[in-house]
Amino acid sequence: MFGLTGVDGEFFRGTLEDMLRTQRVGAARRVRGLEREEGEPITPAAQQDEHRYQAAAAAYAAARQASPDRGPVYHAYQVMSRRVLTLSVTTPVDAAWRALAEANVGQAPVVSAERLLVGLVSRSHLLHVLNEHDGRISDIRARSVVDVMQTPIITAEPAVDVRRLAEALLAWDLPALPVVDPESHVLVGIVSRSDVLRCVIHDPPLTLWA
Repeated sequence: MFGLTGVDGEFFRGTLEDMLRTQRVGAARRVRGLEREEGEPITPAAQQDEHRYQAAAAAYAAARQASPDRGPVYHAYQVMSRRVLTLSVTTPVDAAWRALAEANVGQAPVVSAERLLVGLVSRSHLLHVLNEHDGRISDIRARSVVDVMQTPIITAEPAVDVRRLAEALLAWDLPALPVVDPESHVLVGIVSRSDVLRCVIHDPPLTLWA
């Protein structure tokens, strides 16, 4: 399942086909997570979530009548980056600019105080409300990222398979998709085009397309 979420919460959840038929969403440019570190530990809470995602993925595969003869299907929770640069709705615009620059990313998801995804802010958004020259920021014309962020944004559930993720990335020309837990609605990761390509590199028979 995919969703659309904004400052008032999630207002759409459905299949990719339903979203393609009924929703018109601008492409979110240059969003990606921080690279995962090898051997990054998974907390007990994350392990519990992963068990839930595995069960959801199994139900998802059964619903789509995936053939076991064609090998495993890869899902968002298996390939997503769990370390994601996020900004708070209250983050000052100059601090947001510095955070994006330090992380070397073009944009980042914006979350509420409850860690719920509400939008996305990019360097291009920030350049509408500040000037930057040689690392010096001036002429700030907005207080926080909530004043300039893009909302609503497209999200995916952890159980969505890689093929459907790739379709969504292509349909809306997105470099990446935030992954949101379907129960808590909390941001749990992000899947980029490079994550999808990594599946192809590590799985020559392309069983991920089962």
